[in-house]
Amino acid sequence: MGESRRGPLKSAVPSNVVSPVRRCSRTACGRPAVATLTYVYADSTAVLGPLATYAEPHCYDLCAEHSERLTAPRGWEVVRLLDSSAPARPSGDDLEALANAVREAARPQERAARGGARTADPMEVARRGHLRVLRSPDN
Repeated sequence: MGESRRGPLKSAVPSNVVSPVRRCSRTACGRPAVATLTYVYADSTAVLGPLATYAEPHCYDLCAEHSERLTAPRGWEVVRLLDSSAPARPSGDDLEALANAVREAARPQERAARGGARTADPMEVARRGHLRVLRSPDN
């Protein structure tokens, strides 16, 4: 069924043409997106912030030029959340805090010794991370 007289059907867009880089949502603009625009209709506000982690249907990705020239309709407010002084990457303190949180989560026995554990379940035989081994109700 996937063949015609000319041979197998091919995709309308060759896979080597599709780019993983998100592009500006403005018509005929092919520049890479650097910011995400969201409209808050209830507050008559346009919010321009850093590029969202993934594309959403009601948000618009904009390139640097279009995000700088952004204007809102009369009576609307534009809120720009872009902060050039913010570090582009997590700081050393952020990474250290994340590593400490992961280490803490990996030590459930120490948390139990400090009194942070839940009450013991009489059906629980053993525990490994978030998994529990339960005694059969017949025994």
